[in-house]
Amino acid sequence: MSAEPRINVMKPWLGQEEIDAVAAAISSGWVAQGPRVAAFEAAFAEAMEAEHAVATSNCTTALHLALVVAGVGPGADVIVPSFSFIATANAPTYVGANPVFADVDATTGNVTAETVRLALTPKTRAVIVVDQGGIPVDLDPIRGLCDPLGIVVIEDAACGAGSTYRGRPVGAGADIAAWSFHPRKLLTTGEGGMLTTAHADWAERARRLREHAMSVSAADRQASLLAPAEEYLEIGFNFRMTDVQAAIGLVQLGRLPQIVARRRELVARYVKMLDGVPGLRPVRDPAWGTSNFQSFWLEVQGDFPLDRDGAMLALAEAGISARRGIMAAHRQPAYTNRPGAWLPITERLTDATLILPVYHEMTDREQDRVVDALLRAAETTAARQTAEVIA
Repeated sequence: MSAEPRINVMKPWLGQEEIDAVAAAISSGWVAQGPRVAAFEAAFAEAMEAEHAVATSNCTTALHLALVVAGVGPGADVIVPSFSFIATANAPTYVGANPVFADVDATTGNVTAETVRLALTPKTRAVIVVDQGGIPVDLDPIRGLCDPLGIVVIEDAACGAGSTYRGRPVGAGADIAAWSFHPRKLLTTGEGGMLTTAHADWAERARRLREHAMSVSAADRQASLLAPAEEYLEIGFNFRMTDVQAAIGLVQLGRLPQIVARRRELVARYVKMLDGVPGLRPVRDPAWGTSNFQSFWLEVQGDFPLDRDGAMLALAEAGISARRGIMAAHRQPAYTNRPGAWLPITERLTDATLILPVYHEMTDREQDRVVDALLRAAETTAARQTAEVIA
C-alpha cells in the first residue's frame, strides 16, 4: 500500500461561503422548507432553462413525483436503462409500474431511440432516459419516437447539472426532469433533489404532493398570524427540502460554471495522458453536447494487460480510490426475478468500465499519480505475461 495520501474518487467543493450561508439560515430561525427553498427553485429553473422547478428531498423522490404527476401508475410499463443507479428502476416500482430494461449505446452508455424502440410494449406509458455520468442523452430522436405514441419522456438528470444538449442545459427538452444534489454530484446540498418541467399543473401538484398534499403550504401557514385550516386533497408524501440545504444549493449553483470548467480541464488532461494507450477507451463528449464529467470512466478492453478489476486493485495498492463502472440493475437480486432481457452492451460496460478520480481541487501531481499507477501496473503485468510465455 502506498505511503502517500489517499486519492479519493470524488470530493465535493465546499467552502466558507457555504458555511456562512448555513449560518445565516440557522440565524434566521427558518430552517425547514421556506424562503431559501423558493429562491433556490427560482434560481435553478433559470439556470436550467426550465419553466418550473420543485425542490425535493433527493433525486429518487423527484423521479417518484415525476411519474405520479405524469399519470404513470399500476400496470404501466416504464422503459429504463439497466445501466444506471438502481433508483432509476426503483422509481417505477414505487407507483406500481413495471420497469422494462433497455440496452444502451456502447460509446455513451445512454439509451437511444433504437434501444428504446426495441423495449416498447403495448403497456409502455413512460420512458426514463439518463444522462449517465453527465454524458448528455440524445433526446430529440427519443422524443420523436415517443411523443406520437403518447409516451412521457422523463429525464433522469441526476448527474447532469452543467452538461449541455444542442446548446441548452440537459433536461430542458424533456417533459419533466429529475436532478440530484448528492455529494457525488457537482452541485451538492448534502442530500436533495429537484424536479423541473414546463407543465405548470404538474409543478403545482408536485409542490402539494411533496408536503403530504396539503391544500395550504407550510410556508404560507407559517407566514399567517391566524393560519388557515388545511385539507389533504390526496395521499401525499414527505419529500421536502430544508432551507439549510437550499442555502448551500444557492451558493453551489453560483459555483457551477467554475466547477464544470475545472472538471473538463482535468478530463482533457486525463485523455491527453491516456491517448493511444492500447485497451483503454475514455468516455468523451458526444457530437450533440458537452459533458460536465460528473464521472470520468474508461472502458478497459481486451488488449490492455489488466482487466477492470485488476486495474482497480493496482490503483488501490497505490492509495487511489477508483470505482467500478455503472451498475447493471437487472443483475441485482431485487430485479433478477423479472422477465429476462438481452442487454449485451450494458453487461459489457458494467464488467469493463472503471471510474477514475476527478474533483475540483485535484492537483496535477495527484492526477499524475493516478495515471502512473495505472500504466506502471499494466507494464508490470505485460512483462510478467511475456516472461510466462517465454518460459
